[in-house]
Amino acid sequence: MNTACLFCPPTLCVDHIVLENDACYFLQEAQAILIGSGLIIPKAHRETVFDLTETEWVATFALLREVKHLLDRVYAPQGYNVGWNAGSVGGQELFHAHLHVIPRYADEPYAGKGIRYWLKQEANRRKG
Repeated sequence: MNTACLFCPPTLCVDHIVLENDACYFLQEAQAILIGSGLIIPKAHRETVFDLTETEWVATFALLREVKHLLDRVYAPQGYNVGWNAGSVGGQELFHAHLHVIPRYADEPYAGKGIRYWLKQEANRRKG
């Protein structure tokens, strides 16, 4: 537990917990753009995805399957983006590992664009 971490007690907002198992939570809050999206986080403080235990990996996958069933039933998306950011250069802003689960819809302006879309642009070519 890290008391300064937004995903650890006492700062974790329990009102955002939608599903959970022994090792992790699925958190959701209302989103204006990413409708239905949420995060799967380990209950134990782990800085990045690479710090998860094998038990946490298995629990994360099990919860991900439950989350998909819930989101399919409630939001009926046509696709998903699922991914981790690790380290500040990798886009991680909160240093408690969290798996993004983002339902995608055919009527979005960026429908069909995956999580690598922006990374593959020429503007992202390394200078070295």
